[in-house]
Amino acid sequence: MDKALNYISLARKAGKAELGEEPAGAAARALHAHLIVVACDASDHTWRRAKSYAAGTDQQCIRLPYTKDDIGMAIGRTSLAIAAITDAALALALVQALPQPEKYAAAADVLTAKSQRQKKRQSEAKAHLRNRRSGKKKN
Repeated sequence: MDKALNYISLARKAGKAELGEEPAGAAARALHAHLIVVACDASDHTWRRAKSYAAGTDQQCIRLPYTKDDIGMAIGRTSLAIAAITDAALALALVQALPQPEKYAAAADVLTAKSQRQKKRQSEAKAHLRNRRSGKKKN
């Protein structure tokens, strides 16, 4: 299996993917989706809908070079046309693993910035927690 498809599978297993048109749309409307992916053989209606989910936000929408059956097989379904990845680091890893990275450079740039912000917030939260714990022990 392709490395990018492995990232989709990993996102599903980690609970960081919304699979299907309705769940992906709900995640996008709630601004939880960092990346919306669409199969290459998905209908034009599905592609337009995915782009409309991401329109006006910094959520990225890309068309994958894989068929619905390829993506479905990767996640344990018969087919899957659209999915939303809700973790910035996983979304970035998926985009970087795709063939022809120059085609997805704009999405990769946005996701890189999001991933760095997410890592910074996580490290700040850990530092805050350590400070709170050390402060409670002194009292």
